[in-house]
Amino acid sequence: MPAGIVGLLGTRGPTSRVDISRELGLSPATVTQVTKDLIARGLVEQLESVPSNGGRPARLLGLVQQAGVALGAKVTADHIAIVTVELDGSVRSSTSQPFDPTTPDAAHALGRILAAEVDGLTERLLGVGVGVPGSVDTQASGIVDAPTLGWRAMPIGQTLRERLGTPVLVDNDVNTLAAAERLYGVGRAHSSYLVVTIGRGIGCGIVVDGSVYRGAAGGAGEIGHIPVTADGPVCGCGATGCLEAYIGAAALKGRGVEAFAEAGELLGRVLAGIVHTVDPEVVVLMGEGVDDWQHWEPAFEASLRRCLLPARRGLPVVVEPWTEDQWARGAASLVLASPFDSSGNGGEQGRLVRVRLGRSGA
Repeated sequence: MPAGIVGLLGTRGPTSRVDISRELGLSPATVTQVTKDLIARGLVEQLESVPSNGGRPARLLGLVQQAGVALGAKVTADHIAIVTVELDGSVRSSTSQPFDPTTPDAAHALGRILAAEVDGLTERLLGVGVGVPGSVDTQASGIVDAPTLGWRAMPIGQTLRERLGTPVLVDNDVNTLAAAERLYGVGRAHSSYLVVTIGRGIGCGIVVDGSVYRGAAGGAGEIGHIPVTADGPVCGCGATGCLEAYIGAAALKGRGVEAFAEAGELLGRVLAGIVHTVDPEVVVLMGEGVDDWQHWEPAFEASLRRCLLPARRGLPVVVEPWTEDQWARGAASLVLASPFDSSGNGGEQGRLVRVRLGRSGA
């Protein structure tokens, strides 16, 4: 309950007790009692009053900016992007460090890099989130299979927890963006949506009933490996004919505008199938590839709308601007989303984050 209030204030900003009660379905007396405790713990503070419709002005509550931060790290094939993020989602600092994931001690090298960042923090650290371009068994254990990094059953979660001594949550990098959208973006107004990334790879974060759907083994949303032909170019996964092998950044490099039109048409057709399967309220497109979206868009829109059933052709598609920090900010959102983790994706690590937020129970 305290973590839910902290999470609400972090995502919505300053809010009155009345609105907290309404949003979380809590009694006014409970909200008053819990927020009093949070104020005493230094997590929440009273702000200015706002006019009300009769009666006394309502006092707003907000997060104390120094209440805690999350560290987010996005692992790539040649570097690690790292950000420090406050409870309200604002990025306090960002950096990038070279990294070679193919070395025998890659997990420990990652731990050393993050330990240096953790040691430099003066704020309360709530936890560390890590996004990787591959599948992860669970956010809590963090065992990673990432062919593009050369990782097979890599124990990232355990290694980092032992090295850092703090809660660590690990997930597929696109899933982390879906978590960030739930907290700070389009997902705040929708309970079911898709986050589709285009760039070096093609990925999809699936949110159903407010929770990221990860599948049986953490591999849900790997739409880049949908086979679109029986043969064709070899994909990075080793198979042939994958969507990613046709429309990933490597496949489009140097091929001109006509290649983007072909890619947009193919993406639209595949995405229509995903929409018919999941039935989302909205689709969010992001990733490095959106910088060239004006070349993708005409063929994509025509293909998507043509392939959708008539009742779904009005589906909103939102294209969000992209910066490198968004990957790492998404990773930090694994930590900051813990108060909303109704599906228990974070397991024991999510519980430990909630404890650090001031929650006394599991």
